[in-house]
Amino acid sequence: MSPQSKRTTRAELADLRDRIRKLENNSVRPRTYLPFHVPEIDHRLPGGGLALGALHEVAGGGSGAIDGAAAAAFCAGIAARTGGQVMWCLTKADLFPAGIAQAGLTPDRLLRVVVDDDKTLLLAFEEGLRHGSLTAVVAEVSRLDMTASRRLQLAAESTGTLGLALRRWRREVDAADFGHPTASRTRWRVTEIMPKELPVAGVARARWAVELMRVQGAECADFILEACDEQGFVALPAVLADRSATTGFGTGRARA
Repeated sequence: MSPQSKRTTRAELADLRDRIRKLENNSVRPRTYLPFHVPEIDHRLPGGGLALGALHEVAGGGSGAIDGAAAAAFCAGIAARTGGQVMWCLTKADLFPAGIAQAGLTPDRLLRVVVDDDKTLLLAFEEGLRHGSLTAVVAEVSRLDMTASRRLQLAAESTGTLGLALRRWRREVDAADFGHPTASRTRWRVTEIMPKELPVAGVARARWAVELMRVQGAECADFILEACDEQGFVALPAVLADRSATTGFGTGRARA
């Protein structure tokens, strides 16, 4: 090959790299974020909120129904604040619409999809994320590996739809899967706790211990929060609103 041919080849390669770079830049959607409007949480998250067009995981703190319901309400509140239609995929037709509505996700915005098995659930989850007309998709997932989560993350990125993998297990032994690496941007665990003081005997807004167990590019943290209101917003309990959270909560931990 002559020196002239080598120069031509290098020029062609440089031109090809430039064209590929332009295509990649045009295909990447600008990253947007959904703030919690709780500074103690938003300051812990890159971008000041939960990344849209991304996959996030949420689980209950234990294997019981109470913590599972708290995790579902946490997801419902987030999905409600995206402002549009939300698809909820599950394999057990036991979603309680009234409870979800209390977290801001009203029935007129909710599309429920009930399937027979986990494989079909993941397919429905991915299709919902790729559809483009939904602002959020929630799927009650028992198992989630790196391959499946990468597909879901890419699907979410392609449309800007928020993906919430609500980890729900039929058997307690399956809960160990929650610690395995995935492509999700954040990982949360929600546990219901009893308020120490009730403003009215037997009546109080639910209170959660919320753990940010993993977040890309930032440190993990723990929070004590009041459950979602009718618009989907969580809040610091009044006793903590004007000062730092109690020891062990609201503090940073090791980076994921």
